[in-house]
Amino acid sequence: MSDPYDSANERTSVLGPTLRFKGELHADEELLIKGKIEGSITHTQRLTVCAEGVVKANIKAQMIAVEGTVDGDMQAEKSVQVKESARVNGNIRAPSVSIVEGAQFNGNIVMDGSKAAASNPRSAAHDPTRASKAASNAT
Repeated sequence: MSDPYDSANERTSVLGPTLRFKGELHADEELLIKGKIEGSITHTQRLTVCAEGVVKANIKAQMIAVEGTVDGDMQAEKSVQVKESARVNGNIRAPSVSIVEGAQFNGNIVMDGSKAAASNPRSAAHDPTRASKAASNAT
């Protein structure tokens, strides 16, 4: 029988409801947050803020699901799901975003699948000065 913790993508960590954490959190396995986190979260797998979870942090992860409270910006490589019970105050950047009816959301959403756009949010398409300079140089 193999060890269930042999690879990071097979592991799940749970930060329980009595846990209080302040600082930088880095993880390489699936993470369920039921406690209170304050600071920043950098994650390589799926991160779920459970219904009782409260996060005051910017979050970067592969996939993010929110059932609880998030006060901070979220950036996902694949997707962000904001569930019915969620309360989100912050911006979302991901190729795929879903917000279920009943969720509370206050912020902006940027949906772009290219990694270049994620690293340079002010591309020529979004920056009228760069777009007009490109047009004037073409004439």
